[in-house]
Amino acid sequence: MRYRLEYALAWVLIKLVGALPRPLARAAAISIAWIVYFLHGKLRRVGMRNLELAFPEKSRAERKKILHGVFTSLGRHVAEVCLFPRYTRENVSKTVVYEGFENYERALARGKGVLFLTGHLGAWELSAFAHSIYGHPLNVVMRPLDNPYLDRLTRRYRTMHGNKAVDKDFARGLIAAMRNGETVGVLMDTNMIVQQGVFVDFFGHAACTASGVARVALKTDAAVVPGFTIWDPGLQKYRLRFDPGVKLVRTKDREADIIANTQLFTNILEDYIRRYPDQWLWVHRRWKTRPAGEKGLY
Repeated sequence: MRYRLEYALAWVLIKLVGALPRPLARAAAISIAWIVYFLHGKLRRVGMRNLELAFPEKSRAERKKILHGVFTSLGRHVAEVCLFPRYTRENVSKTVVYEGFENYERALARGKGVLFLTGHLGAWELSAFAHSIYGHPLNVVMRPLDNPYLDRLTRRYRTMHGNKAVDKDFARGLIAAMRNGETVGVLMDTNMIVQQGVFVDFFGHAACTASGVARVALKTDAAVVPGFTIWDPGLQKYRLRFDPGVKLVRTKDREADIIANTQLFTNILEDYIRRYPDQWLWVHRRWKTRPAGEKGLY
């Protein structure tokens, strides 16, 4: 019953917001996000704790301002998802434009596959969606949602223009995609359990991080291309930015290389987050998993 109610609420929200003109849709979704901010004390506490861990030099007022920006960014992002059915090849450039596309083209031309390194920054759902509308569908690694109705709805929206869903734990599928010269998008900025990740430094604290991108890249020689869809207030659009492929660390110690490259990828993510702190998902308990014997941070 709960799953059906959640689905019904999500469906109504998507239809109502999606029926509005784009400026009104964004305003409505941002308003909803702010209501969530005021009502959801746990999210506020987690966000402020994360910002305290990441930016100890900032004042509480500065951290609070960043957190306010996060919910505005989330609301804007929700509006874009609600508007997905209205986007076409002809009108998508009114919302998102490429920057550094030649970096993606160069990586794809190698023929060994591309791992699209990204995180929950800006409009991450719009990244793969817009890329597919522009004619470059890719595989998207995703964890099935607990609510099966919402899971089906989410997958339908993500795959409207040719994208394919890849199970989060389907390592063989990732390797096969690379050997076929395909592109796979991976969000690798969430907390992992010890069995699924390695500890690397993230904002000065050990963070258990998915090592799959490093493992697959080292095994297949796929290109790892950082890509983020960032809101540009000057343009009043999102910029889908691709950076040059990452030069991997390769020694004779495979496990050390996995950790070194996972750290390298995490450094890239941290650099982007520092540049756009109000567009990252600070309300996720990123440092929940701790090294053995270390006290919890939440």
